[in-house]
Amino acid sequence: SRSSVIQCKPGGNCPSRHRGMTRQLSPLSVAEDSAAPILELQNRSPSGICRHSRVERQSRSGEEGTQTHTESSSQEAEGQSRCQSCTSTFLKLIWRFLIILSVSSSWVGTTQFVKITYETFDCPFFMTWFSTNWNIMVFPIYYSGHLATAQEKQSPIKKFRECSRIFGEDGLTLKLFLKRTAPFSILWTLTNYLYLLALKKLTATDVSALFCCNKAFVFLLSWIVLKDRFMGARIVAAIMAITGIVMMAYADGFQGDSIIGVAYAVGSASTSALYKVLFKMFLGSANFGEAAHFVSTLGFFNLIFISVTPIILYFTKVEYWSPFSAVPWGYLCGVAGLWLAFNILVNVGVVLTYPILISIGTVLSVPGNAAVDLLKHKMIFSVVRLGATIIICIGFLLMLLPEEWDEITLRFINSLKEKKSEDHADDITDSSVHTRSRSRANGTVSIPLA
Repeated sequence: SRSSVIQCKPGGNCPSRHRGMTRQLSPLSVAEDSAAPILELQNRSPSGICRHSRVERQSRSGEEGTQTHTESSSQEAEGQSRCQSCTSTFLKLIWRFLIILSVSSSWVGTTQFVKITYETFDCPFFMTWFSTNWNIMVFPIYYSGHLATAQEKQSPIKKFRECSRIFGEDGLTLKLFLKRTAPFSILWTLTNYLYLLALKKLTATDVSALFCCNKAFVFLLSWIVLKDRFMGARIVAAIMAITGIVMMAYADGFQGDSIIGVAYAVGSASTSALYKVLFKMFLGSANFGEAAHFVSTLGFFNLIFISVTPIILYFTKVEYWSPFSAVPWGYLCGVAGLWLAFNILVNVGVVLTYPILISIGTVLSVPGNAAVDLLKHKMIFSVVRLGATIIICIGFLLMLLPEEWDEITLRFINSLKEKKSEDHADDITDSSVHTRSRSRANGTVSIPLA
């Protein structure tokens, strides 16, 4: 075997007798050579697949991370928006509640301060004139709020001219001042004067309840004069108000100071309703600035032209006080300040909130005055007066119904019916699915009947 082995030099030819061996060895070498790339692929492919799978996993994890981050950020944004909406809704509710409470408290305070002032100073017209003069401060208060809140501030003269457009395109002239302001100033003075006269004869609760009838009178006058829409619910409310008035007058048998006080209170409510209807007819709707301008103009007219009336009453001794120092200026300022606050709150509340909130604040003055009369003055309410007060308040609340209240009620009832039918259909579907599952578990299939 050793002799058969021949070493071949590189580049030389091997002997022919050894060609068979080489031919026999060549298939093995070919197999080894052909197996080499397969081994390389087998050795290299796991690492390549792992790297590829790692890249895919990283990309998937990155996409999942971005998706989860996007979902979490969207959930956080939705949560913040919900919190902000809940906070804004809560603040709006608090604001509306404060408006209602302020309107009711100011009106109750005005009525009770008048009753206290009557103990030492029995001059209702002088109190009316003195309180109406304070209306001059309404426009300066409005302008102060404008300076504090507005981004583009205007001069007082420019703002005054802008708000005087309520009288017309030419603004406030002497002719319009006398023509438009005089009737409204007279109605304003009559409303307040009759209200104070009624407080001399009746309790604060009765007068405030009777004054709530002005809402029914406004509807009747608007229906007759302005040709407003006829509403059966408001007719019922007007009838209830008239019933309450009759019951209030009947409480003492249609005699004495009771019937006179009821007449004064009903007259005050009537002049107040006439004031509102004429304002809507001649001046239309007004924003807060225009309303503040108009009320201040009424104060100026009262100071200039109606100041003669308390002087005449003083010298004719209809409303006479002997020493000037005996005038309870503190109580008078309290009445005037609370009345001014009530007028400002009414105008501000109508602009910033809903007018219905002001009406609710007004009707809540009735139980407020009743609580004060019961606790402080130890008043005992008769059954007739209590029933009349409740009937008038219910009629007042009926007046607050919107004009489309019947359509809104029908829509609400239909939505409730549709919701009940949908719930009933869902219950039937759930019960049929449950029946099928039970029947399949028992080996049978049941078909529910329609």
